[in-house]
Amino acid sequence: MIQVITEPACFKCGKPLGRNGEMQEFCDDCRRIKHFYDKGRAAVFYRSMSSSIYRFKYAGRAEYADGYGEIVSDSLGNWIRSLKADALIPVPMYKKKERLRGYNQASVLARAIGKELNIPVRDDLILRTRNTVPMKKLDEKGRRINLKKAFKVTSNDVKLKSIIIIDDIYTTGSTIDEIAHEFRQVGVEKIYFCTLAIGQTI
Repeated sequence: MIQVITEPACFKCGKPLGRNGEMQEFCDDCRRIKHFYDKGRAAVFYRSMSSSIYRFKYAGRAEYADGYGEIVSDSLGNWIRSLKADALIPVPMYKKKERLRGYNQASVLARAIGKELNIPVRDDLILRTRNTVPMKKLDEKGRRINLKKAFKVTSNDVKLKSIIIIDDIYTTGSTIDEIAHEFRQVGVEKIYFCTLAIGQTI
């Protein structure tokens, strides 16, 4: 059964805070880590959709993105619209890896969300410059080291003031932070993220 995330949730990353979270603003991660993004949200608990997301990523089920786009729109549509973002930016995949898989799951998800909410998708503004170790094999520190200089904005003249980074899963925020940092360097003022699912911190 799909479990949609509800309040109380972390003000920064949207991670659910549990029964005793009413008195907290931030999760343990966001109290420890300085994030480069402004704020983010996820639609569902990863554990409630893990087998579906696995097939979406690794078993060629790109068509699942349409249903995921509806889930995100239904649960987060009002929040996303309130941001008035210029574009959705999918997390890029290393090109060789994308060719082997056949598609970038973040890109097809972003297009599905963009279609639901009538927001343009820009997958031409940032590249993954090297093939990184799969994140699920690493702890938080390892993830951040793994992603150092792994992304590059393709133009120094990015004319977007507000963007939403799109990915399938948020765990520690390492990937979102590295991308957000790159866009900060070229003057993007407001940087948010939206993911289908949010996972447990390692």
